[in-house]
Amino acid sequence: MNEHSTVDAETASVIPAEELARMTDDIVTALKTVFDPEIPVDIYELGLIYKVDIDDERMVTVDMTLTAPGCPVAGDMPGWVEDAVNTVGGVQGTNVNLVFDPPWDQSRMSDEARAALNYW
Repeated sequence: MNEHSTVDAETASVIPAEELARMTDDIVTALKTVFDPEIPVDIYELGLIYKVDIDDERMVTVDMTLTAPGCPVAGDMPGWVEDAVNTVGGVQGTNVNLVFDPPWDQSRMSDEARAALNYW
C-alpha cells in the first residue's frame, strides 16, 4: 500500500489470515482499476484511498477523497469504487465514504504516480 493508505481488519478477525491477506491484495488490485478521467493514474496510486476496512462479515468500507471537492466525477467515482471492490471474491458488499479531511494534496501520491505525472 502507499504510505498514506491503510487496510484494517478486526485484530481478532474470524476471517482466516490467508483469506484476509488475499482479499486485501485483491481489493488493492481492484482499486487500481479505477481512474480519475482527468488524470492518467489510478486512484490508489494517486492517494485518494484513505482507508479500507474489512469486517468479520466481509463487508468492506472504503474512505476516499477526490483531488478537489468540485471534481466533475464526484457523484460517479464512489460507485466506480464500490463496483470494483464488489468484484473481489469473498466481499459481501462495499460502502464508500467520500471524505475531505484531510484534504488531498500531491504528497499523498505514490512514487509510481509521481513518475507517471512527472512530479519530481
